[in-house]
Amino acid sequence: MLGQFGLSRASSANVGEIERRLRSLEQRLERAGSRASAGAVETADQVGDSIASALSSIAERLRGGADSMRGEAAKIGSEAAKLGNDALHRLGKEVSHRPLVTLGVAIGVGILIGWASHRVDGHGSTGRASRTRRTQKE
Repeated sequence: MLGQFGLSRASSANVGEIERRLRSLEQRLERAGSRASAGAVETADQVGDSIASALSSIAERLRGGADSMRGEAAKIGSEAAKLGNDALHRLGKEVSHRPLVTLGVAIGVGILIGWASHRVDGHGSTGRASRTRRTQKE
């Protein structure tokens, strides 16, 4: 019995030493984990700031490009309006000097548009009758 009692005292001492070392290891791991966590938070903040700065720079460039495009579009629109007014003025002069020629041109354009809107197939028939014949054949 004495042997077992001595063995259990030795193993009890060993278990106590193992527990002490485990606690020490846990404490070290907790400290390392908290340092790593703080470092990760700081790194994430730095990365976030860098990304925000880059996106802000890109947005500013796009804004500048949009402003220059807006100015260019306004300039082109102004020129187009001026050209349209000039063309309308010239057309008004032509109508007042040659009203019959203008009327003839307008009638001719109307006839061409009407003729083009009623497409004629190969048999000389127009729209509805042609469709009816095609559906009967199918």
